[in-house]
Amino acid sequence: MRIPDNPRVLVVGSGAREHAVLRTLAQSQRRPVLFAAPGNAGMAAETTCLPVAVDDVVGLVQAARDIAADLVVVGPELPLARGMVDACQAAGIRVFGPTQAAAQLEASKAFAKAVMAEAGVPTASHQTFTDAAAAKAYIQQQGAPIVVKADGLAAGKGVVVAQTVAEACAAVDDMMLQGRFGASGQTVVIEQCLVGEEVSMMYFVDHETVAPMLPARDYKRVGEGDTGGNTGGMGAFAPVPELHHPAFVERVTNTIVQPLLAALKRRGIVYRGVLYAGLMVTADGPYVIEFNCRFGDPETEVVLPLLASDLLDILWAVTEDQLANVAVRWREEKAICVVLAAPGYPDAPQTGQAIVWPADGLTQAGAGGLALVYHAGSREVDGVLQTAGGRVLVCTGVARSFALARKIAYEAADAIYFDGKYLRRDIALHLDAAD
Repeated sequence: MRIPDNPRVLVVGSGAREHAVLRTLAQSQRRPVLFAAPGNAGMAAETTCLPVAVDDVVGLVQAARDIAADLVVVGPELPLARGMVDACQAAGIRVFGPTQAAAQLEASKAFAKAVMAEAGVPTASHQTFTDAAAAKAYIQQQGAPIVVKADGLAAGKGVVVAQTVAEACAAVDDMMLQGRFGASGQTVVIEQCLVGEEVSMMYFVDHETVAPMLPARDYKRVGEGDTGGNTGGMGAFAPVPELHHPAFVERVTNTIVQPLLAALKRRGIVYRGVLYAGLMVTADGPYVIEFNCRFGDPETEVVLPLLASDLLDILWAVTEDQLANVAVRWREEKAICVVLAAPGYPDAPQTGQAIVWPADGLTQAGAGGLALVYHAGSREVDGVLQTAGGRVLVCTGVARSFALARKIAYEAADAIYFDGKYLRRDIALHLDAAD
């Protein structure tokens, strides 16, 4: 595997996930020349941002050509689902990420369920519906709690864990009749509500090899104590102490990841990129809640800061089916992140508030600790940093203990101000005594 010095790398996306990928790539011994499209205000302060939207596949491929990119790294699910990888490959551009066919694992929950059934992957019992009346009749038959999912992409908000039949039926109406998620919600998957502890397992994947990342846990509900509606994620931590051991990772690899990839190959689909398995660890073992076709967000903001290997080497190896020849190593530290959200998030976020940083900058809190701030929804207008999305910033603390990492993350979060700033105060709270 030969990687040129100073390779030109384009990171597609504009969120905190892509900011974390960009920062980690910047640490590569290859000294890459980095670009982002479209990026955000934080990324613009660190690299060259190109004004191309994530849903403009033709424009993104042209941008990659214009900068003579040696590698394109696709962050969000939307361009993957729209065939960004296929378009790059057709243009002769090296690209990291799954093809459009492989990205159906996230773009269609019905497709993912069908492949899981073929592969024998443990997942919740379910039915798929294109008729609202039939969906509600099934809910009445099954009872509650029950889960209602929009089939297509919904920015992490297309899942309702309904505690009553009425709530589940209202979710069906919201998705199928009122069109909350557009075409993504015209088909819904109704499934059994699993009980257990959630965990996110991400893998680097090439034609033959899978390399697990650290198990992480995110917080999807907007309110403290896991109350309120689903969001794209309000915080996360890694690793997950009770699951950070080889036996658990091997079980997930052998009973979920490898069978799934084999089933895709039987369909003529070779998966390359990051495979994200959202799991519920039940009394009977891990069950799949969902698959994503890219790095998780906000899990990436706690997993990549703990990566000891060169991320550029790993991504490049995947594009050449050489992952088996790269050591994927992790630091013996802990990471916790907290999302700073705009007022009104997730239903009706208000944007345009000025973001105020502490005059003396963000300092490290305690020996062995590091504070990192990743931009998500931010922009600069006439020299003023402003909020520009529902999730605005992600504050990560990295330290030798969870208690110190949590202290660092919240001190950074509290040092930043914008009107109506909202954050959960209970991210990884139970881990203060886990060290």
